[in-house]
Amino acid sequence: MAANASKQYIKMTTTPVHRLILALSVPSVISMLVNNIYNLVDTAFVGRLGTSASGAVGIVFGFMAIIQAFGFMFGQGSGSILSRALGTRDLDKASLYASGGFFGSIFCGALISFFGFFFIDDIVLFLGSTPTIAPYAKIYISYILVAAPFMSSSLTMNNVLRYEGKASLGMVGLMTGAVLNMGGDYILMFKLNMGIHGAGLSTAVSQFVSWCILLFMFLSGRTELKLSLKRALKIGAEGYIGIMTTGFPSLLRQGLNSLTTVILNLCCRPYGDPAVAGMSIVSRIVFFIFAFALGIGQGFQPVCAFNYGAGKYSRIRKGFRFTALLTESIIIMGCIFLIINAEYLVGVFRDDPEVIAVGARALRLQSMANLLFPVTMIIEMTYQSSGKRLGASLLSALRSGLLLIPLLLILSRLRGLSGIQEAQPLSVVLSFPVTLVFMALYFKKLPSEDKAG
Repeated sequence: MAANASKQYIKMTTTPVHRLILALSVPSVISMLVNNIYNLVDTAFVGRLGTSASGAVGIVFGFMAIIQAFGFMFGQGSGSILSRALGTRDLDKASLYASGGFFGSIFCGALISFFGFFFIDDIVLFLGSTPTIAPYAKIYISYILVAAPFMSSSLTMNNVLRYEGKASLGMVGLMTGAVLNMGGDYILMFKLNMGIHGAGLSTAVSQFVSWCILLFMFLSGRTELKLSLKRALKIGAEGYIGIMTTGFPSLLRQGLNSLTTVILNLCCRPYGDPAVAGMSIVSRIVFFIFAFALGIGQGFQPVCAFNYGAGKYSRIRKGFRFTALLTESIIIMGCIFLIINAEYLVGVFRDDPEVIAVGARALRLQSMANLLFPVTMIIEMTYQSSGKRLGASLLSALRSGLLLIPLLLILSRLRGLSGIQEAQPLSVVLSFPVTLVFMALYFKKLPSEDKAG
C-alpha cells in the first residue's frame, strides 16, 4: 500500500504537467460526453412524446441539479482535502475524508428523497411547471427521488476518484450507467410503451448500476483510498464542516444553477410550453459543448490540489496556463459550430417552429458570450482545489446567480422573451472582468518558489 501511494505521489508531482492533465482529463471528458449524449438522447426521445413532455425534462433538470449539488459539494470538498493530504503523503487522513464525503452524500440524498415525496406537488409547481407540463414532470420526478441517494453519492465517488488521480475508474462507472440509460430509454419508452414512466425508470435503474460499479472500485482494492462507516464517523463534526465549507462553492454553484433554472422556467411560463421547452433544449446543447472544457478543467483540479499540498507551485502555474489555452481553443471551435447550426440543432430535439425560434436565438447569444467561459471556470476551480474557500464561493456565486438572477427578473419585464434569452449571455460578460481580478490576486499570493523536498 505504501509503495502504491509513493508511486502515485511521484506520478502526480513529477510527470510533465501537460501530459498529466491530458491523462486525467481524457476519462473525465469521455464520462461527461457520454453522460451528456444521454441527456441529449433523453431530451430527443421525450420530445417525441410532445412539447409538454419535452418541457417536463427541463423542469425536472432543475431539481436534479439540486441533488447533484450535494454530490458535488461532498465530492469536491472531500476531494480537495484528501488530494492535498496525499500531496503531504498522509494516506490515513485522505481515507477519512473520502469516507466522510461518501456517507455524507448518501445521507443528504436520502433526506432529499424523503422530503421530496411529501412535497412533490409543491415542488413541481415551484420548479415552473405549466398546467400541461405538471403531470409529466410529477411522473418523471418520482423516479428521480427514488434514485436521489445513489445519484448524489455516485457523483461524490467519481470526484474522489478524480482527486486521487484515478479518473479512469470513475469513467467506467459513469459511462456504463449512461449507456444503460440510453438503451433503457428506447426499450422502456417505445418498445414497452411506457412513455414518460419509461424515461424515469431507466434513469433510476442506471443511476443505481453506476453507484454499484463505483463502489466496487473502492471495495475491490483498486484505490489507495478506503471507504468505511467507521472512518466516516471518526472525522467528527469538525471534519464534516471542513468538507462542506471546502465543497460549498460547488453546492453554491449547482444550487444557484438550479435556482436560475427555476426562475428561467417561471419567466418562460407566460409564453407557453414552447418557450420552456426551447430554453431547456438550449441548456442541454450548450452543456454538451462545454463538457469538453469542464472535463479538461476536472483533469487540472487534482493536479492543482495535489501539487499545492506538495508545495510544487510552479506546476500549478504551468497547469493553469496549459488548461486555459486548451479549453479556450476547444470552446471557440464549439461555439462557432453552434452559432452556424442553431436552428438545425434545436430542431433535432423538437420539430416545432415555435420551439426552434425561441431556442435558436438563445443558443446563438449564449454561444457568443460563453467564449469567455473557460478562463472563468478554471480560476474558480483553482481557488477551490487550493482550499481558498471564500474566493471560490464568491466566484461561484457571481457566475452562477448573483448576476444572472437579477438580470432574468429585470430583462424579462423590460424586454419580455427577448430579455430572457439575453440575460444569461449578459451575466457571463459582466462577470468576466471580476474573475480576472481574482486570477491576478491568486497568482500574486502564490509562492514563487517550490518547497524543498
